Amino acid sequence: METVEVHIERRTGSRKGSARQLRRHGKVPGVLYGPNRTTVSIAVAAEEFTRKLAHLEGSHLIRLVHDGSERETELHDRMVLLREMQRHPVTAEVLHADFYEVDLTERLTVSVPLRFVGKPVGVVDGGILQPIQREVEVECLPTEIPEFVEIDVSALHIHEAVHVGELRLPEGVTALGDAARPLVTVLPPTVEEKPVEAAEAAPVEGAPAEAGAAAAPAAEPAAAGKAAQGKKGGEG
Repeated sequence: METVEVHIERRTGSRKGSARQLRRHGKVPGVLYGPNRTTVSIAVAAEEFTRKLAHLEGSHLIRLVHDGSERETELHDRMVLLREMQRHPVTAEVLHADFYEVDLTERLTVSVPLRFVGKPVGVVDGGILQPIQREVEVECLPTEIPEFVEIDVSALHIHEAVHVGELRLPEGVTALGDAARPLVTVLPPTVEEKPVEAAEAAPVEGAPAEAGAAAAPAAEPAAAGKAAQGKKGGEG
């Protein structure tokens, strides 16, 4: 992975007021810390931070260059990782950054983005590619941090998955966690249920409507019989 070079300066004051003043002057306040050093307040030009760091994914090795009139050995040429970046919830402006100094000879744990390539067989059959994790934790030397881990998903059928233990990692890089943990899978297609059409109701013997309809024809012969009897009576 290519090392990113960023220019910094020492800053005085750690109150919110001083941090706001720095931002008004186009700088991002931050801190430099690590297991073998005291925490130091620093600042980075906002334009340089946005151009070099704000878009990075995962963990990238960064070389700090001190911009003071006299380069301080405590700050100059330090190798760090960007551990945390705070943004404004509305404008997305970078408000603060935490830099963690690393020892290039010691292995460390970092998160690396996953990149899925290929079109799964299961997707061709109508399935849906479903990433379960977007990053994976690995252990390696700072100089061996991969930019991303590529996963070829083209052979995946529906209900199949790629697990942590199946990752192909560069030499010197070890995946952490349960080897059986799935990272990406292919789900079966989602079938939209069609509304069931109401079947025509079969005639039911004894139903009120049916009975009324059946009674009408039966009443006609009865009425006709009464009329015939009345006619005979009149004739007599």
